Amino acid sequence: MKHLASANLRPARLGLGVAAIALAAALGACTHRQDDVTASIPYDYRLRHPIVIQEADRTIEVFVGSRRGGLTATQRADVAAFGQSWLHEGTGGVVIDLPTAAPNAYAASQTLKEIQSILAAVGVPPHGIKIREYRPVSPQQLATIRLNYPKMVADAGPCGTWPEDLGPTFRNPIYLTNRPYWNLGCAYQRNMAAMVANPSDLVQPRPETAALNRRRTVVLEKYSKGEATTTQLSESEKAKLSDVGK
Repeated sequence: MKHLASANLRPARLGLGVAAIALAAALGACTHRQDDVTASIPYDYRLRHPIVIQEADRTIEVFVGSRRGGLTATQRADVAAFGQSWLHEGTGGVVIDLPTAAPNAYAASQTLKEIQSILAAVGVPPHGIKIREYRPVSPQQLATIRLNYPKMVADAGPCGTWPEDLGPTFRNPIYLTNRPYWNLGCAYQRNMAAMVANPSDLVQPRPETAALNRRRTVVLEKYSKGEATTTQLSESEKAKLSDVGK
C-alpha cells in the first residue's frame, strides 16, 4: 500500500512543478523594462542633440568700392540697426575690421568715419569700438569692412551625422531593437534654437511686466457698474474692420 501511495503522489508533484514553472514564466513576462517594449523609444532626441547656450559673434559686412567713400542709404540703415541690436544683446564691444593694402583701402578708411558717427548716434560709446586692421588674402579680392560683436545664442547640432546604417542589417543593433536613428530630431532642435528670440527663455521664464493701469481702471469701473467691459467702436472704426473670415 505504501508503494502504491508513493506512485500516486509522483504525478501530482510533477504537475504542481510544471504549474509553478508556467506561473513563474507568466509573471516574468509581465515584469519587463521600458527598453524591452517594441514601440518604445529609449533614447530622447533632446539628450542626443541638446540645445546649448553659448557666446557667438554677430557680423555684418559693408561693401565699399575702390572709387567711392561713404555709405549708401541701405548701408546706413544696416549699420544703424546693427548698433541698436548691440544695445539690447551685445555682451562685449564692437570690433570693426578695416582692410589695408587693398585697392579700396582709402575708400574704406573714409567710410569708417561715417560708420563710427552712425554708431555713436544710436548710443554705442566710442570706447566700446575697437578698430582692427587686416590684409585680404588676395589683392584682387574685394575687401569689406566687417562689424561684429559677441552675443548669447542658442545652438544645436551639428546635424547630418549618420554613424549607423538605417537598412535592415544584422550588424545594426539599432534596427533590431527599434531605436531611433542618431540624426532624428536634430533639425527640429536646431530650428528651435534658431527661432528663439532670447536664449535665456529656454532656461527660465521672463518676469511679468507692469500692467496697463489706465485700461485696468476703466475695465474695473465698468464691471462694478454692471456695464459691458468690451471696447465700443464708433461707426467709422467699424467700417475699417475687415469681413474676411465671417
